[in-house]
Amino acid sequence: MEFLPEKRAVFLALFEQYKDQIAAQPGCRNLKLLQRDDKTTSISTVSTWNSQEHLDAYRAGSLFAEVWPATKALFAAPPTAQSHSVLWAS
Repeated sequence: MEFLPEKRAVFLALFEQYKDQIAAQPGCRNLKLLQRDDKTTSISTVSTWNSQEHLDAYRAGSLFAEVWPATKALFAAPPTAQSHSVLWAS
């Protein structure tokens, strides 16, 4: 996600407010917040879910309906979302 420079702190406060609730969603195994080293307005959330169905249920739920519009209002550019499958891990 690319944030307007003046909205970065607003997003970080929003994430702080909701991170525990998001991480506690059924099927959410972990949640991380990452920032590019060379561009502090470029921030990503990385979450691991037990299944696509769990992620879809979160996205269809009331928590996402509350968090996502507030987050989208802070963007400097359209966001992208990607899903990945682990092929190997140690």
